[in-house]
Amino acid sequence: MTRPDVPSDRGVLRPESLPEFHRLPAIGATADLVRWFWICRWQLPTGRVSRQEVIGFGALNLVVQHDHVVVAGATTRISHRDLAGTGWAVGALLRPAAAGALPIRPAEHLDTVTVVSAPDLHAAVSTEMTTGMGSPPDPAAAAETVGRWLRARASLTDEALLANRAVTALESDPALIRVDQSAELFGISERTLQRLTAKYVGLSPAALIRRRRLQEAAHRVRTRPDESLAEIAAELGYTDHAHMTRDFASVLGFTPSRYRAGG
Repeated sequence: MTRPDVPSDRGVLRPESLPEFHRLPAIGATADLVRWFWICRWQLPTGRVSRQEVIGFGALNLVVQHDHVVVAGATTRISHRDLAGTGWAVGALLRPAAAGALPIRPAEHLDTVTVVSAPDLHAAVSTEMTTGMGSPPDPAAAAETVGRWLRARASLTDEALLANRAVTALESDPALIRVDQSAELFGISERTLQRLTAKYVGLSPAALIRRRRLQEAAHRVRTRPDESLAEIAAELGYTDHAHMTRDFASVLGFTPSRYRAGG
């Protein structure tokens, strides 16, 4: 399956404030379960807090942290995490097919971070990441450990793989602006498409389309300072500038112009 190219900081609202951060592609059999791995390490001075704000992808994240393992559900609004002290995290942005490997139901965990019991996974990843904060960890080995854990638990059914293809299209194809177009692309009914995304991601197809458009809008507002907000809105299929502004305000809590100004 063709994987869409995604800007390395798409979804991250203020990438300049990130501590040490890497994204690694999922390869081989793991690519049907993981979109990419992300690895973060930080060592901040006492009293300093680094807030990371994100317009999350319509997906679950499995995250092995220095203290425990969590599953972060898909989000319906801006999310953030405050980093302080010293720590690390190895995360996997999951494809829909990986949902079956986790002890949760995606639709019941929207905007929720759930601690899960996976002592074997935590111990194995910790070994790769804690050779000493003064020594280089092995991010690739840590990512492979997470991928291997998922592969042992996931079931790649025809339905799960169809969910992968459908969500990838909804997230990446700018020509898909309506749910009926997306359903027709895969030869299924709108109801079937809605059931698939609810089961494997927790969000509706319409929500995934809106999230993709909002991510791209935020990326362009930040990286194309000479392009007017009206031009960006038109290119991305908003009815007008005001429509894009309402989308920003409802999900992010601020306007495109305020975001562009750094507020």
